[in-house]
Amino acid sequence: MTVLFSELLVPGWAQSGNKMGLDAVTGTYGSDVAFTLPCHNADPDLFFSEMSEGIAAAKSLCGGCPVRSQCLDAAISREEPCGVWGGELFEDGAVIAKRRTVGRPRLTPALAVGEEQSDAA
Repeated sequence: MTVLFSELLVPGWAQSGNKMGLDAVTGTYGSDVAFTLPCHNADPDLFFSEMSEGIAAAKSLCGGCPVRSQCLDAAISREEPCGVWGGELFEDGAVIAKRRTVGRPRLTPALAVGEEQSDAA
């Protein structure tokens, strides 16, 4: 079963202000565009992946999409909380370069493979 992103919207939430609903971008069941878009032919979980490989795959699917720029503009206007929209990764309503990994950041740079730590004491 395929579900259009436009069907997942809460009715009326995007009609106020400058927010653009997904139905304006991705179409509905009656439109010719709806089932030709990469996001409608891929696993929806891919666009909300926590793994960097999944995020890269979702971004690559967006690369040749005919409504990529409209999708991105609409996601920015809606301040999407998460996911890949228009080829960009969103978190808390803003575009981010990459998802932060779990755990504490390193205090010192990691050694390259084959590089030895010197004892200069």
